[in-house]
Amino acid sequence: MQAIEYFEVECTEKAGGENYKQIANDVLLDHNMLRVVHKIHIYIDPKVPIFVAVGTLKKVTTIVKVGDIANVNPLEGKITLAISDETYLSQMLKVFWDRFGKDHVEQPDRFTVVLYNVPATAAEIEEIKIADPSQSLYKDLVYALRCICPEGFRVRSENFGAEKFSFVASEDLLTEPVLALVKEKFALMGETP
Repeated sequence: MQAIEYFEVECTEKAGGENYKQIANDVLLDHNMLRVVHKIHIYIDPKVPIFVAVGTLKKVTTIVKVGDIANVNPLEGKITLAISDETYLSQMLKVFWDRFGKDHVEQPDRFTVVLYNVPATAAEIEEIKIADPSQSLYKDLVYALRCICPEGFRVRSENFGAEKFSFVASEDLLTEPVLALVKEKFALMGETP
């Protein structure tokens, strides 16, 4: 697994900063965010109180198609799929049920799915989209940042794009000077918001 290129935790209290760096590292690791986060800068000032996390994201995995997780074998009147990766099996079954109906889909064992009399060729079946990993990415990243953020910081501003994110939290209202910290912290990473 590739490490995060830039990882910094800045805190007005030295001991607090070291503790938060360990917390952030553990949370990102536990939530499998190392595969997603390219750069991250966290700033914490308990006196204000403010928590700011900004970062960039790695290129997210593309859409998963049936052909990515199964070998599609056409036979007369049926198409047999040999499953090579069970990760998206349940999503694939749901797509098949919605598209062809449950009467045309059978799963005799965990590595085999059989489609009977479906109006699609083997090549068309291989191209059916079954999952988009990026859909859950932002939700997972927000959850991880909420775990890192100090308890009680309930006022939040979350901004996520395809390549960058910012997460600001406080016990107080988020004023313009506080939100300006986002631009400043991106600059420390050599990025623009």
